[in-house]
Amino acid sequence: MPLPFENKTVLVTGSGRGIGRAIALHFAQRGADVIINFFRNRAPAEEAAREVEKVGRRALLVKANMGEMDDLNRMFDEIEKEFGGLDIFIHNAASGFNKPAMEQKPKGWDWTMNINARALLFAAQRAVPLMEKRGGGKIVSLSSAGSVRVLPDYVVVGASKAAIEALTRYLGVELIAKGINVNAVSPGVVDTEALQRFASMGDKDKIMQKFIDEAPARKLVTTEDVAELVAFLCSPAASMIVGQTIVIDGGYTLPIQGN
Repeated sequence: MPLPFENKTVLVTGSGRGIGRAIALHFAQRGADVIINFFRNRAPAEEAAREVEKVGRRALLVKANMGEMDDLNRMFDEIEKEFGGLDIFIHNAASGFNKPAMEQKPKGWDWTMNINARALLFAAQRAVPLMEKRGGGKIVSLSSAGSVRVLPDYVVVGASKAAIEALTRYLGVELIAKGINVNAVSPGVVDTEALQRFASMGDKDKIMQKFIDEAPARKLVTTEDVAELVAFLCSPAASMIVGQTIVIDGGYTLPIQGN
């Protein structure tokens, strides 16, 4: 039985850990060659690349800060040289300074917006010609609930995620004529190492249980849940989904009616 992404080339930014790693390995296990991108943490990215190779797929490891145009362009130059084209681009790399609005600095704004939002636009400009060589492609970005909800100390990251969702709409409309679908995924509370570290700052079990209790599904979203949704948006079955942000949160962000 053929693998759904056999012989496809997939770029997943920020794919050394967490959601990005899960997405990268999900595609590799389903036949894709994967570009693993990282900026600061080489060791987990190298391990992710080894995992890709263990399932018999090619892995290209690229260190690049997505907020720096020179790094971004160098990464796409390497991809073009190595693979000659690109089928799927997953914009997952993200960073940010979590502070109240009145304490934010211009440097924190620029850093966050450049990595989280500006990178999507200019990476798309580089990805599209490579996708046209393959007859079309898919672009999926990772957003968050902070794009539409007010979260503590999240003002700059929230603004960057709102920008990602706006860019998704504009790119979606412009690129579908080229056979390129552009969409975004907005996960809720995801069970990652980062969440585990956050919870460990207090009563870990109580904090984790609070997250679970507040989700109508009564469980946390897993990284594999997110990877499955991203992969679906990159499948032929999603060809008529254009410029949308799909929420995956077990109902966490919905208003709950009750006594």
